[in-house]
Amino acid sequence: MRRQDKEITDKKVIEVILNNADICRIALLDYDRPYIVPLNYGYADKCIYFHSAPSGKKIELIKNYNKVCFEIEYGAEIISTETPCKWTSKYRSLIGYGTVEIITDSGLKKKGLDFIMAHYGKITDNNYDEKSVEKLVILKLAINEISCKQSGKWE
Repeated sequence: MRRQDKEITDKKVIEVILNNADICRIALLDYDRPYIVPLNYGYADKCIYFHSAPSGKKIELIKNYNKVCFEIEYGAEIISTETPCKWTSKYRSLIGYGTVEIITDSGLKKKGLDFIMAHYGKITDNNYDEKSVEKLVILKLAINEISCKQSGKWE
């Protein structure tokens, strides 16, 4: 990382970002160009979980090449001043790499949905409609590598 003064290495802070951000973006390889998708997610045990329709561009790209890059930002805020070139940002972000597995087993799909629901505040009593669960897949991103940075004052 070029700006080592901004690097986050504290695993607890990295967990805060993973557990509290709202959106994860995954970048997929679309032959000779990147394709990026913002997704709701859940995080558990060094894996990120997404729900998806079982078909579409994202699924086809994952089937062709399941290695992805992902990005999560947390607490982004623009800090303005009277001088335009002195504006800055406050944020924490991470970029990582991993491998995506498409989960089709009903029990494992429900477990992935539980992680996603818990991420957004619904921790218990998740009674899923079986027909709805049957119509979706869970994408499980196993994290292989992460780098994190921050800008601005954090407590």
